[in-house]
Amino acid sequence: MPTIFSHAAIGIAGRMSFVDRKIHPRLGTLSVICSILPDADVLAFHFGIPYEHFFGHRGFFHSLFFALLMGMLFTAILCRSIRIFDQKNRTFFYYFTLLAASHGILDAFTDGGLGIALFSPFDNYRYFFPITPLKVSPIGWQYFISPYGLSVLLNELLWIILPSCIIVVLWRFNRRIKLKQNNSTSTAKP
Repeated sequence: MPTIFSHAAIGIAGRMSFVDRKIHPRLGTLSVICSILPDADVLAFHFGIPYEHFFGHRGFFHSLFFALLMGMLFTAILCRSIRIFDQKNRTFFYYFTLLAASHGILDAFTDGGLGIALFSPFDNYRYFFPITPLKVSPIGWQYFISPYGLSVLLNELLWIILPSCIIVVLWRFNRRIKLKQNNSTSTAKP
């Protein structure tokens, strides 16, 4: 799995993609929580639940189905409404679902562990993608202060943080150009 820092960076990048800062004051916090929450399943180790178990690490809570559930939950929290699929709330549902899904997808690009149960509860097979450029993160804070921990962070800087920053800059630049085009079109009309 990538580190909690890289998963959080995805949430921050997602929030930064919304140009309008007035959308909602809790959007940034909820974005980060949504992007890292699937790793709460590491607590299963403390309850004696084995890694390969349905509720073990990288199991059900890393699945695309769970991402849909998280999308609904976080939209309901943000919008204070259970009407998740209203036109107003639909964008947030897609947004939170994608953030939650990014967790399992990123983990499937790592080079260690048992794989990700992306299609759980319908298929509990653990998958990796054919290309696994991300080094698997050590579990436990004490392991981050090591040469391997540093190499993992540098690897994630290259494969996750830097591309996320580039995407945010391009996304915002594209939106700014579209806004200028719309403004110039609306002012040019008689």
